[in-house]
Amino acid sequence: MSKTDLSNAELHLWEIVQNNPKKIVNMSIVKLSQFAHVSTATIVRTMQKMGYSGYTSYREALKLSNHSNLLFDVLNEADDKIKSVITKNEIEMNNTLHNLSYSTLEDSISMTRQAKIIYIFARGLSESIASEIMVKLQLMGKYVEFHSDPNIITTMAKRIKQDAVVIFISLNGNTNELVTAGRILNKNDIPTLTFTTNPDGQLASLSTLVFMGYMSKTNYFPDYEVRSRLPLQIMARIFTDAYSVRTGFAKK
Repeated sequence: MSKTDLSNAELHLWEIVQNNPKKIVNMSIVKLSQFAHVSTATIVRTMQKMGYSGYTSYREALKLSNHSNLLFDVLNEADDKIKSVITKNEIEMNNTLHNLSYSTLEDSISMTRQAKIIYIFARGLSESIASEIMVKLQLMGKYVEFHSDPNIITTMAKRIKQDAVVIFISLNGNTNELVTAGRILNKNDIPTLTFTTNPDGQLASLSTLVFMGYMSKTNYFPDYEVRSRLPLQIMARIFTDAYSVRTGFAKK
């Protein structure tokens, strides 16, 4: 979303935070409200319109970007629309990292390490991420199968035993055949690990462990299901790299 979508009060606030990053990064929402002479509701609404989940996530993104401003010189030359395209990726990355749970990461490594077989289920653009996880886990000595066919997914779910772990890769967490498989596995007490960006998705409620990424509300292809899988890619890479470190494979 660009600045043209902001109200006068929101635009006033956005210009203040953009022109005073060093002050803003250490301000609470109440102090910013007093500094900019706007309500806290206006602050939250402005940040959400600009792609953040709220003021806290904006401050976290600001802290993370302070040390790497030189990497984003392109933003000094780009117009507002191109800036929003570029910063959308930064926002998704920063907020996804902010959402990460250390206990979920460690538990997922332990659960995967103990499993005799790993099944990965994914559909559409998420299949490339599933393939990458499969290859990396296979390189580390795990027996892994990846399935994307909807009929195979639901059939396999009925046959999976409790010494296995099933990994779901789903941006919206509501893909029909994945949800169907999730219900079967949940009923049969099969441990599952889901990578998604939708906390309200059905898969999240059915899974043993969940990596919850952040997906921007901005969509440049609204008529097609081709949204970026960047949050899923980030979490999958962290999971496989951490697994390599914990199992000692990285030292070989």
